Amino acid sequence: MAAAQVVAKGSVVSPCGNRAVPGLLGGRRRGAVAARMAPSAVRIGGSWRKTAFLGGRVAFGPRRSRSASRVASPVQMNMNLALAKSLRWWEKGLQPNMREIESAQDLVDSLNNAGDRLVIVDFFSPGCGGCRALHPKICQFAEQNPDVLFLQVNHEDHKSMCYSLHVHVLPFFRFYRGAQGRLCSFSCTNATIKKFKDALAKHKPDRCSIGPTRGLEESELLALAANKDLQFTYTKKPEPIPSGDAAAEVIAPEPAKLPAATKPVVKLGSEERSLVSSGR
Repeated sequence: MAAAQVVAKGSVVSPCGNRAVPGLLGGRRRGAVAARMAPSAVRIGGSWRKTAFLGGRVAFGPRRSRSASRVASPVQMNMNLALAKSLRWWEKGLQPNMREIESAQDLVDSLNNAGDRLVIVDFFSPGCGGCRALHPKICQFAEQNPDVLFLQVNHEDHKSMCYSLHVHVLPFFRFYRGAQGRLCSFSCTNATIKKFKDALAKHKPDRCSIGPTRGLEESELLALAANKDLQFTYTKKPEPIPSGDAAAEVIAPEPAKLPAATKPVVKLGSEERSLVSSGR
């Protein structure tokens, strides 16, 4: 009954509380206004769809393609590269006394400047499974022995240098210290890690060697200098020759004296004596 009275007066109250203009609910306009104010239907692309949106227009932007959303931004690419770089296994767990060698000159200088310190050179390759499995234990040994210097040589980056140093098996280790130069060299894996433990216990840092640091051997230095792929120059040191007073002090050894030759004694008979006495 109330609805009939409202229709008779010609006004309609919208769900939002606004009163419609009287006289507009007649004939065809009544259906158009009802459709406009119906909160449960919205026209999208030529068809009516139900929605809970009460009034107003709905704007839809252009449809984005899936291929465009998959393209990574430059910032994201840089982040991915940085993440991949930080996940390199030979850089994990490094201790302050562990360092990677950059060149042949760097290796020679590091050994010469180490003084009496024990130096362990670790030759490895990123694609070597044994090197990767052994790396955490080497880091543990470095942590337990802070006085020992661990130098890492990447075989993939320094193939020519490793070839000159006769390193053909990986993982490979060489021990150096002071005037003694190279102490030992061997290859080991997780199964034969006892080799490394025994060598480390034998050449402990508490020992000392008197004299200047030797570093690499003479043959190794000459091999590196002869390699045209390396930026390293080395000339063999000439042997010192004594001169001046030092040369005068050198006394030549005297030749051994031979006993004087003795004349053979000849016994002369009675007949020979008569010939000598007569002058014949």
